[in-house]
Amino acid sequence: MKPSLFVVGLPLVIGGCASTLPPDVVASPAAVEQPSPRPIAYQSPISGYVARQPVDPKPWRRQNDLQSPPKGDAS
Repeated sequence: MKPSLFVVGLPLVIGGCASTLPPDVVASPAAVEQPSPRPIAYQSPISGYVARQPVDPKPWRRQNDLQSPPKGDAS
């Protein structure tokens, strides 16, 4: 037979015979904590809503001048 069959097959056969997991893999019951539930309080989904009305647009050139870098500044 080919030696590669033993190299691949033998670890699979031996690994299948393991009956228990090593102790460092098994989680201890002390490590598992149950989270405490938070109290449920109703909060309306629209509680932070603020009504806004449409307005006319502002002049864009002034808005652009306010946000642009000072004159002579390289951009």
